[in-house]
This record gives sequence, C-alpha cells and structure tokens, in this order.
Amino acid sequence: MSGFRWTLAVLLSHWRRRPGQLAALMAGLALATALWSGVQALNLAARDSYDRAARLLGGAATVTIARPEGGTFDQSLWVDLRRAGWPVSPVLEGRVRLEGQTLRLIGVEPVTLPPGGAVAVIGAPEGGDAQRLIAPPRATLAAPQTLRDLRLAEGAAPQAPGGALPPLLAREGMAGGVLVVDIGVAQAVLGQPGAVSRLLAPAGHGRDPAALAALTAGTLAQLDDSPDGDLARLTDSFHLNLTAFGFLAFVVGLFIAHAAIGLAFEQRLPMLRTLRACGASARGVALALLAEMAGLALVAGSLGMLGGWLIAAALAPDVAASLRGLYGAPVSGGLSLSPWWWLSGLGMTLLGAGAAAGAGVWRAARLPVLAPAMPQAWLAAHRARLRWQGLAALALLALAAGLAAFGDGLAAGFALLAALLLGAALGAPVALNAALRLAAARAKAPLAQWLWADAQAASGGLSLALMALMLALAANIGVGTMVGGFRATFTGWLDQRLAAEVYVRGPDAAMDGFAARALATPQVLAALPSRSAEARLGGWPAEVLGLADHATYRDGWPLMAAAPDVWDQMAAGEGALVSEQLARRLGLGVGDPLTLPAADGPWPLTVAGIYPDYGNPKGQVVVNFDAHRARWPQAARGSWALRTEPGAAGAVIAALAADPALTQAEFIDQAGVKRLSLGLFDKTFAVTAALNALTLAVAGAALLASLTTLSSMRLPQLAPLWAMGVTRARLARLELVKMLALAGLIAALAVPVGLALAWVLVAVVNVQAFGWRLPLHLFPLQWLAMAGLALLTALIASALPLWRLARTPPARLAQAFSHER
Repeated sequence: MSGFRWTLAVLLSHWRRRPGQLAALMAGLALATALWSGVQALNLAARDSYDRAARLLGGAATVTIARPEGGTFDQSLWVDLRRAGWPVSPVLEGRVRLEGQTLRLIGVEPVTLPPGGAVAVIGAPEGGDAQRLIAPPRATLAAPQTLRDLRLAEGAAPQAPGGALPPLLAREGMAGGVLVVDIGVAQAVLGQPGAVSRLLAPAGHGRDPAALAALTAGTLAQLDDSPDGDLARLTDSFHLNLTAFGFLAFVVGLFIAHAAIGLAFEQRLPMLRTLRACGASARGVALALLAEMAGLALVAGSLGMLGGWLIAAALAPDVAASLRGLYGAPVSGGLSLSPWWWLSGLGMTLLGAGAAAGAGVWRAARLPVLAPAMPQAWLAAHRARLRWQGLAALALLALAAGLAAFGDGLAAGFALLAALLLGAALGAPVALNAALRLAAARAKAPLAQWLWADAQAASGGLSLALMALMLALAANIGVGTMVGGFRATFTGWLDQRLAAEVYVRGPDAAMDGFAARALATPQVLAALPSRSAEARLGGWPAEVLGLADHATYRDGWPLMAAAPDVWDQMAAGEGALVSEQLARRLGLGVGDPLTLPAADGPWPLTVAGIYPDYGNPKGQVVVNFDAHRARWPQAARGSWALRTEPGAAGAVIAALAADPALTQAEFIDQAGVKRLSLGLFDKTFAVTAALNALTLAVAGAALLASLTTLSSMRLPQLAPLWAMGVTRARLARLELVKMLALAGLIAALAVPVGLALAWVLVAVVNVQAFGWRLPLHLFPLQWLAMAGLALLTALIASALPLWRLARTPPARLAQAFSHER
C-alpha cells in the first residue's frame, strides 16, 4: 500500500508542475458535465411538471368518464349519474390568457372530488382550500412558480378575457401553468355555462362501465386512458432531441479532457519509465492512474454540476415557453432537482473520464520497462492507429449510409446521427493528414516544405481538439441549416394559412350574433367561423377542425397532395383534409377512407387532400363547417376570420372593439398572429442556439488547451530554424499560418458533414419525431460565417502560445540543443 501511495504522489506531481494542463483537464470534465447535466435538469423539471399535472386530478387513483370523441357536455348528465349512485365529480378545462401567457384553467367541484389527486392539493372537502374555492370571495389555486411567472402576488384577482378570476392563492405541489378554481367560476370565465369536460370517479368505484351508455343515452363512456397521458408521448421527441444535443456537447467537452490526458501521458513517459525501473509494477501504475483520474473527475464533476444548474436555470424559461406554446404543456420556468440528478451527473463524469483516460491506462498496464525510451516506436504506433482510425471511419460512414437507406424509426435516426458524426470525427484527422501531405509534396520553397511537414507532425497532438472543432462547426451548420430552412418554410406557410386580415376570439356568449355585427361594419367583406372538436385516431390525439366553404380557403390553403375536386368534396361533407403528420401515422393517402368518431356515431369520409401543419404535435383533420356543426353540436367555437378591404384591418378592429357586446372578445390582426407565431418559433429554438454556441466555445477551449500544452513541447522542432536565422517573430507568424491552415481545412471538412447532418435532421429525425418533413434550404453565407468563426477560434486559441513563442529568450532556444533527443 505504501508503494501505491508513493506512485500516486509521483504521478500527481506532474500536475503541480503544469497547472495550466491541470486547468485544461478540469475545465474539460467540468464543461462536459455542465452541458450534459444542464440538459438533463431541463428534461427532469419538465417531466416532473407533467407528472404533477397528471396527478392533479387523480392520476392512477381515478378514472375518467367523458365523450369518446372529445368536447364538452351538459352538467345535467353529471346530476343524472349522481342520482343513479355514481360517485362522479365534474371537471371543466380550458385555456385562459393572463398577463400575456396562456395557462390551463381547471374548474372542479371540491365537495364531490374523489380521494387523491386534487384533494391532496386542495385539502379535505370539509375545510381548508376546498372551502376557499367555494366560499366568497373564493380563490384561484396556483403553484408559487406560476405566480412568479405571471409577476402577480397572492391575493391579486387577474382579469381574463372572459371575466375576473378570484384572488390567487399559492399552493406547493401543483404543476406550473395550471390554475384551479371552482367549476362555476371556470364556466363563467370560459364562457361555457353548464358545460363539463369530463367526470372523475374513484378507480375502484364498483359500477359497471357498460351501464353508462343507457344512463347517458350513449353520450359518455369510461375511458381507458386520460388525455393527460398524451402529453408525455407528444413531448418525448422534444426531450429526445434535447438529450441528443446535450450528449453531443458532452462528447465535445470530453475532447478537452482526452487531449489533456493524452498529452500528459506522453509527457510522463520518462516518469513511468523511472517508476517501473524503481520496482513499481505495471498493474500498480495503472491503478494509480485510475485513482488519480477518479479523484480529479469527482472534483471537476462537482464543479460541472454547479455549472449545469446555472445553465439550466438560465435556459428553463425558454424551454418552458417552448413546451407551453407547442404542446400546451403545464411547465413552469423553475427547477426542482432530485439527488438522482446529482448522482447520475457525477456518474457520467466518471464514465467520461474513464473513457478519456482508458487508452493511456491500458497502455501503462501493458508497457514494457524500456518502451518509453523508444519515441520512434510510439510514432510508428501512432501512424498505425491512424490507418485503423481511417478504416473505422469508413465502416461507420457505411453504417450511416445503410441506416439512411434501410433504417426505420426514431432510434434508427439517432443511430444514423451517431454513426455519421463519429465516422466524420474519426475520419477528419485522416483527411487532414492526406491534405497536408499533398500540400507538402507540392511546396517548392524549403521553408514551405518544412511548414507543411511540421503541420502534419503537429496535427497528431492537435487531432482531438481539431475533431472537437469539426464536430462543433458541423453541428452549427447542420442545426443552423435546419432552423433557417424551417423558419423560411414556416414564414411562407403562415402567409398561406393566415389569409384573413383579422382574427377574433371570445366567450361563446359574447360571440352570439357576431357575424351580423361584423358584416355590418364597413370594410368587412366576409366573416368566416370555425369550430373545433377533440378526437382520437389510431390511438393519437387529434383535432377535427370545421371551416367554412369560402374562396379564402379554396385559393390559399396549402396542400401537398389533393384530389382534383378536393374543395367540392369538402363542401359536400364527403371529404376531409388530413395533416401530414396524421397521414404518416395512419398511413393515409389521397382517396383513402377515413372514419371519424363523431357525436352521433362513426362518420365515414374520404381523404381529399393532405396539407402541411408545421409545429403542431397533434394530428389535425379539416372538414366542412356545416357538417362539423351537425356532427358535433357541442364542439367548441374557434376564432372568427374576417376578410377586409386592403389596409382596413386596424379600422375594423377599432370599430368592433367599441361594440359594448364585444368587450370580452380578443382581436388580433394578421401581422400580430405572425409576430406571435414567429416569436414562439424563436423561443423554441433559443435552447438549440444556446447549446450550439456552448459547444463551439468548448471546442475553442479544447484547441486552446492543446496549443498551450504543445507550445512548450515544440521548442526542439523550432530551435533549429531559429539557429539557421529565422527570427522568433517569423517563427510565430509561421505557426499562425499553420494554425489558420489547419482551421481552414477543418472548416472545409465541416461543411459537407454539416449538410449531411441537416439532411438527417430534416428528412429522417424530424419525420420520425414529429411526422412532417421540411424542404432542405441551403445557406452558403452561413458556411462562410462558420469558416470565419473557425479561423477566429484558431486565432484566439493560438494567440497566447504564439505570444509566448515570440518572447521566448534566445537562451532557452539554445538550451534545446543541450538535451539528448
């Protein structure tokens, strides 16, 4: 044991003599841990919110009774079931906008709520918060984080479009973005008097579900799963994509650690030779290396976990806004982290450190005593590894091509991404070496020949940092191409979908007779209503949208495929338009039959067209408005679309807003809808942009760490040139040219890899994750920007080592000749 302790002490002395290298190693592990743990913290916080929302009204403790086709029903059915001895409690759900945010409003009847679920939050029916919900002035329950997001204090009575809510009351344990009120308050605020969304009953209520059909005239049924269960499935793709980016950032961060460990191992070869000559066993040296790395990893991992928490706290509001806007998910902008998060993050750090140090430890364990004294043998081994690395890169790229041609499913898509990026990373040093060899062969001047040959020799020590830079650049190009193309497509799609100049939404009571009021307003050409009902098709949640038969939709609705008489089929109530994602999930094409579960029974239709519906996680079906109203008489009213004369949107809004009957209505012009939609789009990809920037910063740090470490090892290569008359300043300029050349070559390699990554994201991952495919747009200016960024990164990373080289004392350069090499 004493020998092990002394061996460990000798190994640790290396870091005391090279604190910069120790800082690079610690920074690499800490950054990798921070990026990975930050993403995991965001995912865990979101899923915790989902679980709280699912438990809020009972979770597994209750069952749901509702319309199978979705939509609300009259509360008289609840009364009938109560009189028949059914222990059911009514719930009304809807969306309400407060302080510029959309929240989920849940109305409950506290006295009849089944045990568990909301009772755990609200309290016992005979008192506590249940009494506060019922007794004047009543209360609105919300999570403390929700109040902070709204910037409202307890006791405030916020004004919703449908009326004022009772004073806010903060309660721990509730999901973010959710407000709980008495059902009577919810009916008034949502403008749905007497409406109920679903009934809750204890899971073991003992009644025969089959009797519901007779008791409710076939209106209600006991559902096997709750609508809350759809949320986790719908958001899985979002979290999987976020995890993939986090893992990429983790791998890039590990390159710093791997580079520092590899260089430290090469520098410590004489030390290892001395230890072995003094009697230390190869096994003892390997164990000491493992213990050293485990201790450093725990310290760096702890710092990284703190950094991950800070990153997650900074990005949490954008992630919450994305999930609320895209999925209606009740996610707050706060974090609630468990001990499992800390342990799993430290575990990833230890695994990453082990992977980074594994090759060195293996070589140390199998190292003959005199092997460190043979540098040419190490160089030959490096060249052999480069050949094997090239073969491995070709195998991985071939695997990626096979997965692209024959793979299916989201797992295959991510395997394709992993094979592509890993193959490109392994192949980058091989391609770089070949390019430098070609440049050296074509060089004429002796100094130019030396420059390229030296660059080829130095690229081995910089290979890991250059691989990290190539991955970061490729990720930025690939994701930037996807996001830029998505934004361009999304903007054009909005112009088609949002053809009307003004959109109006309000409570049902306020919108009665709206068409007559609107058409009586000068400059209004048409008032087009819409309706919406929820349904489940093929096990997936879907929205059935009813639109009026009008030239606005006939001329402007975007269609990917359609029957020749698509709009005539729609007008006759015989055809339906199906969103791309739903068509992919159900395997539907134009002309295929489609049956909708309407309120009065199955509704057979024909798929008349397929249209893109970007950004919508749910499936959507569009049918004729009149047919929709006949099939779903209780369906929720949607917004009214007003066609106006050119430039008259502002005047129309002002005229209608002055109508006393429309004080509770919400008016928004076409430009406003686009601003909101594009604002949500930008928030959605803010996290991706942040992760890309962090990944590139980590790659720059890896390059800086490698250059700083190598600068002190390169004096023997530079001293002969100085002795032959090349000044230190010129040597520094030559080193700068070499680094910029390496960065330029890496940027050139990153462009095709980034485009391949963009294609995979657009054509494979996005289709499997969300069900819709985007056209691939190319942005050459972005490639030039990335090349410039690569050169700037190399310039910044090499600034300090080159400054040191230019100021190296001549005595130190001359001293290089006194060592035996």
